[in-house]
Amino acid sequence: MKERGQMAGKASLRFFHPPVIVSAASVAGRKEGEGPLGSLFDQVEQDDMFGTDSWEKAESALQKRTADLAIEKGGIHKKDLRYLFAGDLLGQLIATSFGTVDLKIPLFGLYGACSTMGEALMLGAMAVNAGYADQVMAMASSHFATAEKQFRFPLGYGNQRPLSATWTVTGCGSVILAGDRKSGMAKITAVTTGQMVDAGIRDSMNMGAAMAPAAFHTIEQNLEDLQVEENWYDRIITGDLGKVGSRILVDLMKEKGRNIKEIHMDCGIEIYDPNRQDTHAGGSGCGCSAVVLCAKILPKLLAGEWKRVLFVPTGALLSTVSFNEGQSIPGIAHGVVLEYMGAEG
Repeated sequence: MKERGQMAGKASLRFFHPPVIVSAASVAGRKEGEGPLGSLFDQVEQDDMFGTDSWEKAESALQKRTADLAIEKGGIHKKDLRYLFAGDLLGQLIATSFGTVDLKIPLFGLYGACSTMGEALMLGAMAVNAGYADQVMAMASSHFATAEKQFRFPLGYGNQRPLSATWTVTGCGSVILAGDRKSGMAKITAVTTGQMVDAGIRDSMNMGAAMAPAAFHTIEQNLEDLQVEENWYDRIITGDLGKVGSRILVDLMKEKGRNIKEIHMDCGIEIYDPNRQDTHAGGSGCGCSAVVLCAKILPKLLAGEWKRVLFVPTGALLSTVSFNEGQSIPGIAHGVVLEYMGAEG
């Protein structure tokens, strides 16, 4: 069979040899541990500094701990991981580059803003499906303090946040993908690569509005490419649109004649309790979708509660330079089809 047969439509792939997620680990911060998913994380760290003397070193320590935990849970050796696909929100990916140096795994450093976990899963799955690797790791992290320091204001400034703002998750999620496995947490049967969508949003405190059009485009592209309807999925799960972006997405889909309200879920809404935690529109950051994937989504697929989900991490691709120069905030979203190991293709 020709390899071109794996291409579906304009931007999707259906894998002949679906990679299997054999292990997943999540480590979250104290605030995340106080939320509704707190009991589901593998570890909740009470010290936001993770025993270091800077926020950036803390995020690196967070990545290292999560990677080690995923390896331990998978019962494998670091030397058996051919590649690491990982990223974070910081300039030059310093949380990843410093955090993973001791792993000694060949690294593809990725930057897709808060969509990075989707990008990592997608590229890792492509490598395993194509036979370029037997086992790879996909990982993404964020830290509230490093993100605020880089993109907004020093924490000591105490600026007031608008209700449209989201709270950057302190957390890291890591999964190990392998080929030729009959068992695992879930399999990746298809992916849809997102494209840049610029809706002209310039408000960095309303990233849900900036990302929602990109999520809409990727979901529509996925359904068109795979020639399925939205109810083919038990859940369509976005990364961190929050309350504002989620409403926009549902409305955009409705305008296209698609009703996803009952099957849509957003990781940024799931991770915090709006009645007890003052996080405004919800959670965000690379670690948001990554920890919810590992702590909630994959266990539900493993248990068979969900048979098939479309996982769509979302990203706002702004930088301090572009924002200060008055440029708009382009969005991107990547789609990953995750299926129960017993589900029919």
